[in-house]
Amino acid sequence: MSIIEELIKNKTIDKKQASSLEYEAKVSGKNIEELIMEKGIMLEKELFEMKGKSLGMPVKTELPEDISPEVLELLPQESVKYYSMVPLKRKGDTLEVGMVYPEDLKTREAIKFLSRQGKFNYEIFLITPTVFNELTKHYKTLKREVGQALEELETEINIEDTKINPTGPAQKEDFAKMAEEAPITRVVAVILKHAVEGKASDIHIEPTKKELRVRFRIDGILQTNLLLPLRIHPAVIARIKILSNLKIDETRIPQDGRFSTKIAAKEVDFRVSTFPTTLGEKAVLRVLDASEGVKGFEDLGLERRNYEVLNKAIKRPYGMILSTGPTGSGKTTTLYAVLKLLNKEGVNIITLEDPVEYFVAGISQSQVRPEIGYTFAQGLRHILRQDPDIIMVGEIRDEETAALAAHAALTGHIVLSTLHTNNALGVAPRLIDLNVAPFLLPSALSIAIGQRLVRVLCPHCKKKVKADDRAKEIIMAEIGKMPQSMRDEIKVPESLMLYEAQGCKKCKSTGYIGRIALFEILEMTRDLGEIILKEPTESNIEKEARKQGMITMKQDGVLKVLDGVTSLEEVLRAAEI
Repeated sequence: MSIIEELIKNKTIDKKQASSLEYEAKVSGKNIEELIMEKGIMLEKELFEMKGKSLGMPVKTELPEDISPEVLELLPQESVKYYSMVPLKRKGDTLEVGMVYPEDLKTREAIKFLSRQGKFNYEIFLITPTVFNELTKHYKTLKREVGQALEELETEINIEDTKINPTGPAQKEDFAKMAEEAPITRVVAVILKHAVEGKASDIHIEPTKKELRVRFRIDGILQTNLLLPLRIHPAVIARIKILSNLKIDETRIPQDGRFSTKIAAKEVDFRVSTFPTTLGEKAVLRVLDASEGVKGFEDLGLERRNYEVLNKAIKRPYGMILSTGPTGSGKTTTLYAVLKLLNKEGVNIITLEDPVEYFVAGISQSQVRPEIGYTFAQGLRHILRQDPDIIMVGEIRDEETAALAAHAALTGHIVLSTLHTNNALGVAPRLIDLNVAPFLLPSALSIAIGQRLVRVLCPHCKKKVKADDRAKEIIMAEIGKMPQSMRDEIKVPESLMLYEAQGCKKCKSTGYIGRIALFEILEMTRDLGEIILKEPTESNIEKEARKQGMITMKQDGVLKVLDGVTSLEEVLRAAEI
């Protein structure tokens, strides 16, 4: 019985509506099922369950588990697309095949032919168009797309005949020409697209002795995503240089550049750095996806005392709010979260950045260009003539910038910036090292924020396990060092249960999705001011920090472990300093 007959039988439609649907299908070339769903007569899942009963065929309306690349290879991509059928799973010599229109005779003939050719038996399942569309995305893997482009490259250009000698003028021209060829441009475009879709923060393209390795940094961890033939290395690097407006023929010294491109209808910036190595040039691209948006405090991991202290600091009319930590610890993201709260109609906010990572409406953002003398220090001088209320300086890295930032804070401005120290306790000593007079700091410095990033446990597969003796010992030791008020809030059961990473399809078997920050925030107080004036050592500052009730990054991590946000291993990796 056909779908139309089933709908008439169930009194979902009458004969007049049925004739209208059949006529429209004939004229438009659309399937009856498409029209039924478009007109809202039935939902997809109900429609295909009814169709399955009518055909006497098992139905899959939900996505199956990951399909292995080996199974995908059994049906050509062209056949999959044309006949709306996709391989699902192989059991011995039998292939489970999902079909949207198994009643179609041409589709049946196609699978018969392919099974004879591939020497496998098959079992047909009915699948919905949604499941089919999701499953066909598996064909668009990074390796597959790049592989197709490389096949074209082999056809169009005889690379084997090219003598790789990067110093020869003729060779440079060959590589420049190759970099402009469609296959190489597609190889680079596919790498960029998959990096953005995979939420990578960085792309590493580096030559090894045998191949060209492409690695993505996802959630702070570098992982190999692709291995390419070493012979295309110069062309790939040349293509990146062309995009970044860098010198193609300069391979002896590092170069820095930047470019923007549209990926999935959104504008994405890439900051490029090339670096000469003994095996050839390496390129690292920082992915700056402005569409990710500025995060709020709750997304960063700010809570309890840390949230209260930072909230109090941004309500003051002036003072420096300094975020500290190593490269890639989320310092700038934290400052943008503060700017998001401060960004109101009645204030003038100006930023100096290198580069501008997020574009925020209502804020005047400027990018420094040291190569033409437009440095943080010079920009800061000019900002003070722009009648600002709030200033963000990307980084305090020299004496001049430190002095100007302190002066701006003392003259009634909120100044946000980053500093490279190990923790919040080292901020005041570092500023003194940069020749900021100690007597200025009690008035100029509002708070110092130390932070590290840890991966967040995948909510779909994290597993609750009993903590072993070592884990319990570490957790209890850190709780014992916390302020009394905090200790009173924490109830640790005798049988302590923690969450561990497992790995599933949702998190790509890593056990983690996304990252969150561990924080420690030191507040300027009268007692801290006296310590800075008399003997500003980290040990003295630490005593005052404890007196304030400051919790360290490691302690903040332990609290997040107890809340099931991250694992103890992640906290120890990030905060053991």
